[in-house]
Amino acid sequence: MAQHFDFSIDPDFTEDELETGRLLFARGAEFVIGCASLSQLPPGDRMEVCFAGRSNVGKSSLLNAITGRKALARTSNTPGRTQQLNYFDINSQLYVVDLPGYGYAEAPKKVVEAWQTVLHGYLAGRANLRRVFALIDGRHGIKAVDHEMFDALDRAAVPFQVILTKADKPRASELEAAIARTQEGLQRHPTAFPQIIITSSETGRGVDKVRAAIARLMSEG
Repeated sequence: MAQHFDFSIDPDFTEDELETGRLLFARGAEFVIGCASLSQLPPGDRMEVCFAGRSNVGKSSLLNAITGRKALARTSNTPGRTQQLNYFDINSQLYVVDLPGYGYAEAPKKVVEAWQTVLHGYLAGRANLRRVFALIDGRHGIKAVDHEMFDALDRAAVPFQVILTKADKPRASELEAAIARTQEGLQRHPTAFPQIIITSSETGRGVDKVRAAIARLMSEG
């Protein structure tokens, strides 16, 4: 019989953990470099987390929300705008990386292949990468292209945690259905962290929990 894992929704954090997360991101967030190749990556001298997801899933919007900066990361309604690994220095303690969106078939084939080569090389070889935060659109749940990315993370033994974005967009029943599909879909991925955070960059829902999750990783060393 296949093992069944419980993927809890909106993990609990103490007030101290929430405050630690707030302070971590309140003390400074600066763009460092956009890396189009692995040779451009900065030294791995601190903990690193990254945001991954389908094109236009809301990575840049969430990064702006957790840092409290309206334009730290560029946002666009045009899928595929982020075409490099964008590094952000958080309080000289942490790197947060905004990865290229995946699954945008209308980009030129050679461009897509180049993105994927850099992306997979980064995920498999970055020793100081502690966790991938995998963003899933709360209107849709996991799609086939997400499973492809999660399969790659499984092969590379890179832990990832799902964040459902745009929770303000669907009706409550639609969001619940997307959550259920996501919980079920994650059963096949052994490197999936067993907690899902529900967010909305528009309303601020869950933003404090994303900060606290990252701060908890730092406290764990």
